[in-house]
Amino acid sequence: MRAAIGGSREIYMKILIRVPFAQKKIDELRAYFDEIVLDPWTKTGERFYEDKMLETLLSVKPDALITELDRITEKVLTGYGGLAFIGDCRASPANVDIEACTRHKIPVICTPARNAQAVAEMLVGLLITYFRNIIPSVQWIKDGKWTTGTTPYYLWMGNELCGKKIGFVGFGAVGKSAAKILEAFGCDISFYDPYVDAAEQNYTKCDLDAIFANSDIVSIHLPVLDSTKGMIDARLFSEMKSSAVFVNTARSAVVDEEALKCVLREKKIRGAILDVLAQEPPGAEAPEFATFDNVLLTPHICGATYEVSDHQADIITERIIKWFRKEDLDRIVFNKSVLQKEG
Repeated sequence: MRAAIGGSREIYMKILIRVPFAQKKIDELRAYFDEIVLDPWTKTGERFYEDKMLETLLSVKPDALITELDRITEKVLTGYGGLAFIGDCRASPANVDIEACTRHKIPVICTPARNAQAVAEMLVGLLITYFRNIIPSVQWIKDGKWTTGTTPYYLWMGNELCGKKIGFVGFGAVGKSAAKILEAFGCDISFYDPYVDAAEQNYTKCDLDAIFANSDIVSIHLPVLDSTKGMIDARLFSEMKSSAVFVNTARSAVVDEEALKCVLREKKIRGAILDVLAQEPPGAEAPEFATFDNVLLTPHICGATYEVSDHQADIITERIIKWFRKEDLDRIVFNKSVLQKEG
């Protein structure tokens, strides 16, 4: 038997872990769970949609779940009522119906900043790839065009990052990590974030319009909230310099995609770097963004590193232990209103 919530009593508990998980973290969780079922999605590469997820829960009968990609919906929670909490290895639980969890009095525990370094590094890599014309120049070689008489030095001449004005929209863990790296390149960093105190940063805090109007690179790092959905719209795009590049490695829902397509199609801005789309996967045909010669599009992989698996295991383990000990619940539980329901 293991200690239950707050250590007040002992009950048998089983947890289903649907993510890659370091053995040392599994060992730490054994102090709180009698049985640990490790079935990471990486074993088959399959995320469970609601029917498969419900079937799995009914079969395994866990008291807790750690997931990352699986869909947790009202149907799942109605069909299986045995979860004391859900650990979601994401900064924000896009795969989990938070309202349904709250109705069913199930706390959701997330892993903020799990991939901050990964996304920050990828962002810088994408900027260099874009501004130095790496992809088209490599394709030029593969196409057999590097021949006598050609001058690739001039044909593929690009731009340095040094001296570029980079404006971050949202300045959480990812934005701050990226800013630290880009500062070393000699970039001029500014940010918009109403929740970040300018006095605590070494960078310039600006209003949103100033970020779009003055930046050479506008980089989006917003969470999806009611207040941020569609926030980046045609009016803001119209304020960008014609030489500016728009970057979104966060979430597509915060951007009016049609407005973005319009400014890209009409070459009103230099281009865009995108790691997220409104529809993922985009379907049988290539997404329209992929057809634009001024867009660098990647398939939502900015946070995809092996190290992230270790980071998220560290974070979720620490937070689960705090949940059992009733420590910092207001900080670690995403759907905080469920705490009032529990009380």
